[in-house]
Amino acid sequence: MQAVMLKNGELSQASDFESCELSEGELLLKLRLAGICRTDLELVAGYYPFSGVLGHEFVAEVIGGGSRYEGQRVVGEINASCQSCDFCKVEMGLHCPHRTVLGIVGRNGCFSNQFWLPERNLHIVPENVPDESAVFVEPLAAAFRIVEQVPMNSKQRWLVVGDGRLGQLVARVLALQGVQLTVLGRHSRKLSLLERLGIQTTREVEDVVPAEGSCGTFDFAVDCAGNSGGFDVARKALRPQGTLVLKSTYSGSLSCDASACVVDEIRIIGSRCGPFEPAIASLASGAIDPRDLIDAEFGLSEAMEAFSKASEKGVMKVLLRP
Repeated sequence: MQAVMLKNGELSQASDFESCELSEGELLLKLRLAGICRTDLELVAGYYPFSGVLGHEFVAEVIGGGSRYEGQRVVGEINASCQSCDFCKVEMGLHCPHRTVLGIVGRNGCFSNQFWLPERNLHIVPENVPDESAVFVEPLAAAFRIVEQVPMNSKQRWLVVGDGRLGQLVARVLALQGVQLTVLGRHSRKLSLLERLGIQTTREVEDVVPAEGSCGTFDFAVDCAGNSGGFDVARKALRPQGTLVLKSTYSGSLSCDASACVVDEIRIIGSRCGPFEPAIASLASGAIDPRDLIDAEFGLSEAMEAFSKASEKGVMKVLLRP
């Protein structure tokens, strides 16, 4: 069986991978389509010491385990919690200390012909949602997590820092909420995709960060830049008592002006995985169509080439098809 492996920091291609037997409550999935995420690239760069099969963005078919999902096309939440600890009992399974995370923490991922997840993690894909859209459900749900965390209204000024894979989805979700939105990015091609949707964009940091000695004007800023510089820009763009939402994960450490955060009373919110239901609904209704973010598709046996492509500057979503 084909699989994309990470071991001792080295990415490799395996043609003879054998999956373990199913555990109780888990279903066997046959991969239909998968997406390479920035987190996958950061794992290769050393963001977290993971060893095993990579991958967590997918659409698949249930082929084993004996379930009402048998034969169905599904997507899946990536955190497999223990269901019995104090966090799980209060519906905080995302923070279960015993959880495994598909292709990230203690669980083989979806970059193989077959893999498995708990039945409770799965969601059926509506018939009118193509695989090329369904493969975006997991990162799109992460964007919808912000909507859960922050009450929104039309008077709020929001800034998204970063026009890459995640920044694109966050911007599209925020635009649906009717807020006053600006996206700061570096790439004309990527920003043009947002401009076609009526979203205001800029390439100039000076448009969003005030001159020294002045206050920022944004109520909320979301860091999707994928580097420490994005945090600094987002913080400086905020008004006093503004809120900074952190979506980026990356290898290396963050250096920031903590005193400025204290003086301006900046609230910082970490934001990770999110709800699948609104993500799937937005795709089914056509409110969000992410297929314009697909830059390339490779066979699973071409994964090394696919990762190289995904690592290129300016490239957005790269897909793997078995």
